[in-house]
Amino acid sequence: MFKPKYTISHKLLSNIKRIAEIVTDLNSHSFPKVALHEMELRAREVSAYSSTSIEGNPLPLTDVKRILKNRPETIRDSEKEVLNYNKALLELNELIKTKNVLPDIKRLEKIQNIVTEGLIEKYRRGHIRKEPVFVNDPRTGKTIYWPPEHEEVVPMLKELFYFLKENAHSIDPLILAGIFHKQFVIIHPFIDGNGRTARLATKVLLARMGLNTFNLFSFENYYNQNVTRYFQKVGLMGNYYDLKDRLDFTFWLEYFTDGIIDELLRVKKELEKETATPGTVLKNYHQKIIDFINEKGFITDKDYAELTDRAKPTRNLDFRKLIDLGLIVKAGKGKATYYKLKQK
Repeated sequence: MFKPKYTISHKLLSNIKRIAEIVTDLNSHSFPKVALHEMELRAREVSAYSSTSIEGNPLPLTDVKRILKNRPETIRDSEKEVLNYNKALLELNELIKTKNVLPDIKRLEKIQNIVTEGLIEKYRRGHIRKEPVFVNDPRTGKTIYWPPEHEEVVPMLKELFYFLKENAHSIDPLILAGIFHKQFVIIHPFIDGNGRTARLATKVLLARMGLNTFNLFSFENYYNQNVTRYFQKVGLMGNYYDLKDRLDFTFWLEYFTDGIIDELLRVKKELEKETATPGTVLKNYHQKIIDFINEKGFITDKDYAELTDRAKPTRNLDFRKLIDLGLIVKAGKGKATYYKLKQK
């Protein structure tokens, strides 16, 4: 039975709390649809570029953007990798919008089939491997890891999915997503496309956190900033059977959550930049209203008067601005009037 070893270190706990704060803040705001659409396109470009670059694809981001925009008919393998990854992202984004999906073996096989289409033999696409595989360093070409035997792949995946399901309500979803990512790479269930499939499937698990900005999110970008460090953290060096009893996920989980914080802050900064106009920027007193509602569930004019020294006509304008921005709604009448967050 799969029982991963890890410690809830001070750093890991701090990271999880920080992520919850950023997600809550992002989800409490309403952003223009045009800005969100543009950022979603950019996030897919960055994800397709970063995830394939990690595996050794030489295309620069400018070429990736051109390929995704123009979709040339005659393409090289490096360009096919980018188009395949983008296709998988689009399918998963649509799937996540309609269903509360947990990855399973069939879903993993479908993802791997998409990312390797036209790049490896057809009989090796969309199927768990039935032969040995070795992991080479994409920069040197030297073998650095010998995964489990192919006969153990399906049982190990089933144990991993059972662990995710059984602990869905008892272990933080960030920890579950991180454990899944590393254990998937360790198992290495396919002949090719394991890294890309792992990162795509992990994005599905992260979307289950209730992250409304999922389509704007490219956590692959963080790993691509230092590929050597990513490989050192996520994978193993040597033979699986020599290492399996000494596996500890703690340092990987710290690094994994570091990456999510880094990417969430990037998304937050871009959103603020996209929507920063005199009519939409929230002042300190506007934020006090939002914070009070987040804590108490609603706010009245009397509550707001105790938080600020702004005159009643000005307080009314403050509430009106937040209503116009689609952040809050007015409820009740007369002296019973109160304000609450607008349901998204």
